[in-house]
Amino acid sequence: MGDLQEPTVSQSAAEGAPRDAPGAARRKGPTAGERLARAAGRSWRPAALLLVCCAAWWATAAAELVEPYLVPSPGATFDVLTGEADHLWRHTWVTTYETLLGFGIAVAVGVLSAVVMVSSPTVEKTLYPVLLFAQVIPKIAIAPLFVVWLGFGIAPKILIAVLIAFFPVVISMVTGLKAVDPEMLQLSATMGARPWQTFVKIRFPASLPHLFSGLKVAVTLAVTGAVVGEFVGADEGLGYVILQANGNLDTPMLFAALLVMSLIGVVLFVLVEAAERLLLPWHASRRDPRTGTTAY
Repeated sequence: MGDLQEPTVSQSAAEGAPRDAPGAARRKGPTAGERLARAAGRSWRPAALLLVCCAAWWATAAAELVEPYLVPSPGATFDVLTGEADHLWRHTWVTTYETLLGFGIAVAVGVLSAVVMVSSPTVEKTLYPVLLFAQVIPKIAIAPLFVVWLGFGIAPKILIAVLIAFFPVVISMVTGLKAVDPEMLQLSATMGARPWQTFVKIRFPASLPHLFSGLKVAVTLAVTGAVVGEFVGADEGLGYVILQANGNLDTPMLFAALLVMSLIGVVLFVLVEAAERLLLPWHASRRDPRTGTTAY
């Protein structure tokens, strides 16, 4: 019996500790109910503000403070949304297609341009002023030129969407690529990493939070660009519907088209934000400020 050793305190504590004790088991993610509660906590304020705006709109129309041909009632707008659903859907699909195609091209060209600019200071000093000059030109002023050059097809609308969405993408990407910790770059060089390995493993992942900030701005601007192109010359799309309704003083249709256009922007913004949450769960912006853990 003398050769038996008493278990140490640490061994006894480890053996007696329950498996679900803090630190003894892997932390579980939030349940579906917790995620729903978090989503409700984030969305009730904007939902309440939206209800207040709708109530004010209804009260203004019911009290006849403004003529119906200037501001239609919510009921009249809803009747158009339901009664002209097929008509609105056809034009909505055209605008959405132009927006997505223009946004995709802007992202591809913007990211590539940012990589080239960061890789070569000479290119950056040459290209950056040109990009700034092109950005300050009002797109509505040069849109008629695109119609003259490219015709009344889909090309001018996509080009305007690209030009409007391009600048936020390239600026955010350049900022992200330059925001990498220099010590990380020095460490990778010391360990013999090649430039493309440093870009793939360090620079590009570190730039993604900045890039997604630009993408969320760019995707909403792409909707504006597509509609602006439709204002200038088109026979389909929400911009065409808005122009037709404005010319006919059909304010319920005008308001309905504006609501659908806003909904496109909101949905696309939410999709980009969902992609950010999926691809960047490690970023500080995705953490719960109360606990420091990742917020799903």
